Amino acid sequence: MIISVDDHLIEPPDLFTDRLPEKYVDLAPKVVETEAGHQVWRYGGATYSCAGLDVGAGLPHEQRTLEPVRFENMRPGAHDIEARIEDMDRAGIWAALCFPAMLAGQAGMLFSKTRDQDLGLAVLKAWNDWHVDVWAGTYPERIIALQLPWLSDPEIAAKEIRANASRGFKAVLFPEFPSRLRLPSIHTPYWDPFFEACEETGTVVCLHAGAASWAPVPSPDTPIEAITTLIPASAMFACADWLWSGVPLRFPGLRILIVEGGVGWLPMLAERADYALDHPVAEETSWDGGLKPSEVLRRNFYFGTLNDHALSGVRLAVGLERVLLESGYPHSDSTWPDTQRCVARNLGTLPPADIARVAYGNAARLFGHPLPSRAWLRMEQL
Repeated sequence: MIISVDDHLIEPPDLFTDRLPEKYVDLAPKVVETEAGHQVWRYGGATYSCAGLDVGAGLPHEQRTLEPVRFENMRPGAHDIEARIEDMDRAGIWAALCFPAMLAGQAGMLFSKTRDQDLGLAVLKAWNDWHVDVWAGTYPERIIALQLPWLSDPEIAAKEIRANASRGFKAVLFPEFPSRLRLPSIHTPYWDPFFEACEETGTVVCLHAGAASWAPVPSPDTPIEAITTLIPASAMFACADWLWSGVPLRFPGLRILIVEGGVGWLPMLAERADYALDHPVAEETSWDGGLKPSEVLRRNFYFGTLNDHALSGVRLAVGLERVLLESGYPHSDSTWPDTQRCVARNLGTLPPADIARVAYGNAARLFGHPLPSRAWLRMEQL
């Protein structure tokens, strides 16, 4: 059994139907046809397409493409919840946390920057309503509800977090580098009302590598293969930034999940962060937590893994209680439909208790997500 903490969804064309006040119906995001024959979302005068690689799970390499793909040419499970559950069953995936990939990929920034802020907030609420009512609500035991935050105002964002917690939302997507989206930095107290609400409600703050549209690209002509190679570096940069931001020190109960960046870099980061604290380059360090940075990693942070093979070093650095499994569906680099086989290959050398933790136990505990009764009995023994 598997719980994937990094899958994706493509917003279906009817997402906003009957979910907005009448005065905003004509201004809502809509799927339109382009002259080139593509189907794209259009909102605020801009268009947003879906590349074939984003929905190419299970396709042979020669059929993968960066070209925009129409809905009828996508795997139905990308945007239809009934088909998604069928595909999850095929791969032995019990539950999934699904991030947006077409319209709202930047943690809903598209909506938060709408010139008419009332419209933007209404659209964001409609997205969240659809997610909790349809995507997660149709099969609540199979989908972990993930919300988008209102990034224009941390007080309003905090209010939404508290209201949505009572509706079944367990997680919120947040940009890993807000300043890259011209938002206030996490190194200021600006976001504290939002983080306070997340800590209070137990809402997990999810950082998805790439959500802030930034990656450590060394050269203007760096090839795409090098950029994809460096995706784990983006996650490491985000983890270091959040670790030293003071956020996990001010909010010790806050839980932060970093996905799509692997975990192989964790031992180095944990060791280096402690070294930096013990060997400050300034007269005074900004760290005032009582714990070592590596200890805060073990307390506040969780990490997703798609295909890391060697986890012994990670066990020593942060413990496997902090490592959760990803399947990446419906991306082309997803382990679907061979997720079970990949788990056996990547985790097979671990003790059975550790395999259970990484495959589903850690995620079930982090999100308070239900498991079949027999699985709960096994978890009590972990």
